[in-house]
Amino acid sequence: IDLDTIDVSNLNRQFLFRKEHVGKSKAQVAKDSALQFNPDASIRAYHDSITSPDYDLEFFRKFDIVMNALDNRAARNHVNRMCLAADRPLIESGTAGYLGQVSVIKKGLTECYECIPKPPQKTFPGCTIRNTPSEPIHCVVWAKHLFNQLFGEEDPDQDVSPDTADPELTADAGQKALETTSAPEGNGGLKRVSTRAWVEGIQYEPQKLFNKMFRDDIKYLLSMETLWKKRRPPTPLDWDKLPNTVDGVVPKETIQDQRQWSVQECANVFSRSIRILQGQLAEREDGGMLVWDKDDDAAMDFVAAAANIRAHIFGIAPKTRFDIKSMAGNIIPAIATTNAVIAALIVMEGLKILNGDIEKCNSIYLNRQPNPRKKLLVPCALDKPNPKCYVCAPTNEVTVLLNVEKMIVKTFEEKVLKTGLGMVAPDVMLEDGKGTIIISSEEGETEENEEKFLSEFGVRNNSILKCDDFQQSYELTLIIVHKEKLEEDQEFVIVGDVSELQAKSETDTGTKAEGASNGACNQTGDIVVEEDDLMIVEDDPVETGTQKRKLEDQDDETGPPSAKKKKLSADKYASTDDDVAMVS
Repeated sequence: IDLDTIDVSNLNRQFLFRKEHVGKSKAQVAKDSALQFNPDASIRAYHDSITSPDYDLEFFRKFDIVMNALDNRAARNHVNRMCLAADRPLIESGTAGYLGQVSVIKKGLTECYECIPKPPQKTFPGCTIRNTPSEPIHCVVWAKHLFNQLFGEEDPDQDVSPDTADPELTADAGQKALETTSAPEGNGGLKRVSTRAWVEGIQYEPQKLFNKMFRDDIKYLLSMETLWKKRRPPTPLDWDKLPNTVDGVVPKETIQDQRQWSVQECANVFSRSIRILQGQLAEREDGGMLVWDKDDDAAMDFVAAAANIRAHIFGIAPKTRFDIKSMAGNIIPAIATTNAVIAALIVMEGLKILNGDIEKCNSIYLNRQPNPRKKLLVPCALDKPNPKCYVCAPTNEVTVLLNVEKMIVKTFEEKVLKTGLGMVAPDVMLEDGKGTIIISSEEGETEENEEKFLSEFGVRNNSILKCDDFQQSYELTLIIVHKEKLEEDQEFVIVGDVSELQAKSETDTGTKAEGASNGACNQTGDIVVEEDDLMIVEDDPVETGTQKRKLEDQDDETGPPSAKKKKLSADKYASTDDDVAMVS
């Protein structure tokens, strides 16, 4: 099961696809290639998303094993929950450069994928992105946010306009910026309207867009004088006066992706990509949007050009398109041999399961260099389920810290339930004796609730919410702990249970497993396949039991759901899945 089609960039990471397959279904070509090895095999290819409601509990129960090679956490969480509900073994896997891992998940026998919380994706303060970038990655993040503001799903948290709420702007600082008279609309002015509404009003005119983002907004930032007392101030650019050199040298002709573009070249690419993306957006129905994809040339060109123009303005070293493509997801190149080794290990663990020897299965880690025992592959015993896991424990319960007077229902659904807790189509009921429905997965049924605060429904400290995701056959009890303010301006915090709030300081100082004599493992980290031909690897170690998984091998080798029918759209919940294999 795979939703993607083959891109040229996919050809160097595996051995099933060739040039003539570009543009075709990955699942279908993989099937055809595999049948050349064994024509007697029975394989069915699905060009589809694994999160589609078509692949329900009964579908999963038809198979003996599920093999994962997914490229995002949301899809992994979904398959993990479906396999638990169907009581089918799941073989989870991931690769990142020379690193890789394979692990078996079985309900009641082993840890599930969500037993150990994964570290959050690395983020940057909004004021740094909007006002004071100092690194190339800040400019790349800003450019991706700009793409979403212009062509994708608008998110207030990704606003690219200068931020007058910057904590550095105290007293009268920034007042001049706030009082600045707006220029006439359509002339790159600073009229405080949404970026999407403004750009539609100027019909996506590249020159006007350029002058607003890279000239007028920068002048607006310069008026916030406090920001520049200890920083190099940015230099506004004008469309008609752009440098056409890189460090004083005219760019040499070489591979487009791997040479520095001048600011003039960036502006040309910026203009061209805007027109292409505008055309793509126009082909969508009213309310349609584009999703940024590194393999879409226009989308990638837009981000590369916008990021480098902004970098030039702030005196940050520019990057090549190739570099920016990698930075856009903190990604590293995939290696075909690593993928082949991990694929073979998946099959070997699958054979143990099919032979009835699941107790002989291991978690296996492929390291970059041999450990002191000359091993690249390190097998480790599977961990037992976490009794406090809110997904696979007998009682699914989790505590969420948030401010009920400031969080609206839509934010609660999108950020807490879907992003934080991995749900797809949740229904939420407040246990208040009346069964108040706060969120319904039935389209339009609770739409009027979206902009209301949780407190308006009677949600307060220690309120209990019953959550049901029919598509995942998953039920969860949420205990809400009201907090006026969380650390580091977080919107919410998810913990296993209330007791963990008191025990947090103790668990934060857990010790690392050590010693080669007891057979425990210092393991490579949870590896997340984030892209097609490029992978993201999470930098922070993830504790599992008393062990810590790390990206490098260390010096020692130590060893009843609701029956209510849901109206779900497959497209609505489509994700960028890589591969799921079902074996029966």
